[in-house]
Amino acid sequence: MRQKLVLIGNGMAGMRTVEELLKQDSDLYEITVFGDEPHGNYNRILLSPLLSGEKSLDDIMLNRTEWYAQNGITLNTGKRIESIDRKRRVVIASDGAETPYDRLILATGSRPFVIPIPGKDLPGVISFRDIHDVEAMLESSRTGKHAVVIGGGLLGLEAANGLMKQGMDVTVVHLLDTLMERQLDKPAATLLKASLEARGLRFLMQARTEAFVGEDRVTAVRFEDGHEVPADLVVMAVGIRPNTELATRAGLYCERGVVVDDTLQTYDPRIYAVGECVQHRGETYGLVAPLFEQARVCANHLAQYGIARYEGSVTSTKLKVTGIDLFSAGDFSGGDGAEEIVMQDAAGGVYKKLVLRDNRIEGAVLYGDTVEGAWYFQLMREETDISDFRDRILFGRHHLGDSGHGGQNQAVLMANDAQVCDCNGVCKGDIVNAITQKGLFTLDDVKTHTKASASCGSCTGLVEQILASTLGGDYESPEHKPMCKCIDLTHDQVRAAIRDQHLKSVRSAMDFMEWKTPDGCAACRPALNYYLISTWPEEAADEYQSRFINERAHANIQKDGTYSVVPRIFGGETSPAQLRALAEVAEKYDVPTVKITGGQRIDMLGLRKEQLPGIWGDLAAAGFVSGHAYGKAMRTVKTCVGSQWCRFGVQDSTRMGIELEKLTWGSWTPHKFKLAVSGCPRNCAEATIKDFGVVAIDSGWELHVGGNGGVKVRATDLLCRVETETEVLEYCGAFMQVYREEARYLERTAPWVERVGLSYVKQRVVEDEIGRKALFRRFLDSQEIYQFDPWEQRARGVDEHEFTVMRQVGG
Repeated sequence: MRQKLVLIGNGMAGMRTVEELLKQDSDLYEITVFGDEPHGNYNRILLSPLLSGEKSLDDIMLNRTEWYAQNGITLNTGKRIESIDRKRRVVIASDGAETPYDRLILATGSRPFVIPIPGKDLPGVISFRDIHDVEAMLESSRTGKHAVVIGGGLLGLEAANGLMKQGMDVTVVHLLDTLMERQLDKPAATLLKASLEARGLRFLMQARTEAFVGEDRVTAVRFEDGHEVPADLVVMAVGIRPNTELATRAGLYCERGVVVDDTLQTYDPRIYAVGECVQHRGETYGLVAPLFEQARVCANHLAQYGIARYEGSVTSTKLKVTGIDLFSAGDFSGGDGAEEIVMQDAAGGVYKKLVLRDNRIEGAVLYGDTVEGAWYFQLMREETDISDFRDRILFGRHHLGDSGHGGQNQAVLMANDAQVCDCNGVCKGDIVNAITQKGLFTLDDVKTHTKASASCGSCTGLVEQILASTLGGDYESPEHKPMCKCIDLTHDQVRAAIRDQHLKSVRSAMDFMEWKTPDGCAACRPALNYYLISTWPEEAADEYQSRFINERAHANIQKDGTYSVVPRIFGGETSPAQLRALAEVAEKYDVPTVKITGGQRIDMLGLRKEQLPGIWGDLAAAGFVSGHAYGKAMRTVKTCVGSQWCRFGVQDSTRMGIELEKLTWGSWTPHKFKLAVSGCPRNCAEATIKDFGVVAIDSGWELHVGGNGGVKVRATDLLCRVETETEVLEYCGAFMQVYREEARYLERTAPWVERVGLSYVKQRVVEDEIGRKALFRRFLDSQEIYQFDPWEQRARGVDEHEFTVMRQVGG
């Protein structure tokens, strides 16, 4: 028999909890929902666009009444719960009806603060909290001319902008001398005020309201100095208070909000609370993103997994007024021990300020140019040491890297028809439309609805930027991002468990960590398999079933379902005999297309899957091994001709490249890994956009790390200079090993270096000689096991079923 779960509050936090619960266990509870409003669940953060006419009511609905019925949920709209009898475990509605519960969720939200002054109850004096308020404001805009908004905070300015767009003359009244004082400092607030004034808003700053004037309806607002402003409508937006009335009557412990622990349980363990009504570790939250984190944790406990914890949220803010770019996050007030980095261009309307403490971002204020807001927020939340690039940080992410030639491809600047997910052909516009029209808030939501970031994951960062720029402060990547929907633990926690518990198989790891799905998914299985073989190369078995199709088939699948084969050509140097052998193999298998790749290799495209073992056998007989062009592995070492032929070359880059490729081929890495060696600083091999780049100089070799030439171009950081070829090999192996052991699966070296800091990488690879040699030793040990040719194995019959046609259909 199913337990009874009652939710009081049909808003975003409560219903998000139910949605998360249904994903984890849809059969555990018989669910009943009570909501005061006569609607289904709607997206409250889109009330501002609804008021301004940019959205319709249909646009902001998240779950219509049909959805509740389809999921077996009993929805009671327009029905208020008046009391909770905790002893009998029933809730009692305003009509006297009683509903029993085994578990109860309070999501009663908050109430707007009403200034206790004469006239506050006059018709035409309203707050801005729900659809009813928006309807009242729209009605007033059709019959009245003058509107006064009390409160120059985030909500007040959005209300004022919406009313102005409806044709009203709007005056914003603010008690202080700075708009949005909780989110902006004075310089940014001054720019914002000037911009809003240019649009037509009027402001009365440092004005204290004395009364709302009128007989049957408000007609004016009077201030302490006696002067009055005409008003057909007054909107009070001076703050909210957690709605604890019901909880207090039920005898639950409340302070400013309903006090909950890290599992979102109140002092009554059968009663949970989420959302704006909650007080957690002394904090209350009014933005959506923290409330969704609470919902996820609460659902985890209701589903009886019991391993998630809510530890509080760091929030960011973005004004939802079209054409005004504003972002703030964290504590930007500074104070003892804090430092400020500021850039201001008043004429250009740009202001940037970062507050640092111990070279870590503590707060940020951006106005006019908010492109890097999501990045600064990420650095702040991950407490990244920015000392390696603090002199360039205000210029943006694309100015990182010693060579400084990054791309202008931030998500905000991308055109709507620009492709974000190459795997599934998803453009930015598709993602933005899905976010706004379907009410998406998380990366998992976007994956489910658009398929973006659902395959290789290399576009995940871009998708998150689009989420952040579209939702502003209402999007918040979880502080501790779960590995996937199958487990609430992070990549780092999963990896630590594998190491600490000596787990050596996917099955044992899933059992120990209590995976929520019996066999995992396409996101977690490959990651688990990689963590196992990179942690225990001598003991963990590489699981065929846990690899992506390209790695299972050891070839690249193309859009027509055929495969391409790329033999390894060490250092890009070949011979007539090798070329002749490749030509003969290509003719034998009637390869439709033979192409030179960007990594100095030959790609044979258009092969059917059942042809693969045969062509691999012939390639192996001619002396070739797999180029691993399909894998999360070391791919290629690009070289120039160097001192052997080039008149500018100072070292033999081709031989160096061959040595590096012979050392590193066959190694599995968190993501694809590319190398290059240039024979002189002219850098013809483009070594400064590779994961590990080597540039020859007169005195030896420059070693570079963290470059990326893909969708998001990033120039490398200089790791160090060494004198000998032996040192190049040792430093390369050590760098690869620390990346292999510590980066998260599908994390390229570029974001990994930015996340952990170049200083950390230098400390591990350059400064700690003993540690470097130990890393290199572990790399070599792993290579003794995994440096083999998978093509040769498959040609001999290993995993033969993968390449056998089950049944020929047609033709």
